[in-house]
Amino acid sequence: MPIRMTFLAVTAGLALLASQGSTYADDKAAAAVAADDNGKYTDKEGSPTFKINDGTVDWYTYSGYRRFNSECHVCHGADGAGSSFAPALAESLKNINYADFMSIVAAGRKNLSAGNEKVMPAFGENKNVYCYMDDLYVYLRARAVGDLPRGRPAKHEDKPQAAKDAEASCMGG
Repeated sequence: MPIRMTFLAVTAGLALLASQGSTYADDKAAAAVAADDNGKYTDKEGSPTFKINDGTVDWYTYSGYRRFNSECHVCHGADGAGSSFAPALAESLKNINYADFMSIVAAGRKNLSAGNEKVMPAFGENKNVYCYMDDLYVYLRARAVGDLPRGRPAKHEDKPQAAKDAEASCMGG
């Protein structure tokens, strides 16, 4: 499975970069769109970001909302607001950069402290997650910086051909 191996290799590289230590604080200015690659947006650091224009979200943010509600909300709560099982990602992403996010989701995480065991399973082999990591990140990033309110986005851009091609390649279709 070359896509899975590539994903895991990239994630390992991102984890190494993330572990080289720096504090991170995301906000609206840091999340601002600096580049547009056919509807896929990045910030000035090259990390995926979102675009919301007059209430219309980009495709990837909308896709992230859908994927989050398919795979993540059971533990992390509606709209990433948290639960007794897992933290509020709408808050956590204010302090987690893209590399850390990728590493945590792919490899999992254990937080065992004073009777408050929390274990995030690894999703590095789950195509329904790893094929949409950027989408999940931009959705949660938009929630974290306060640009996307709770609930289903009312309007979204059409799905770009690049998203269709990437999905077909990753999902094997």
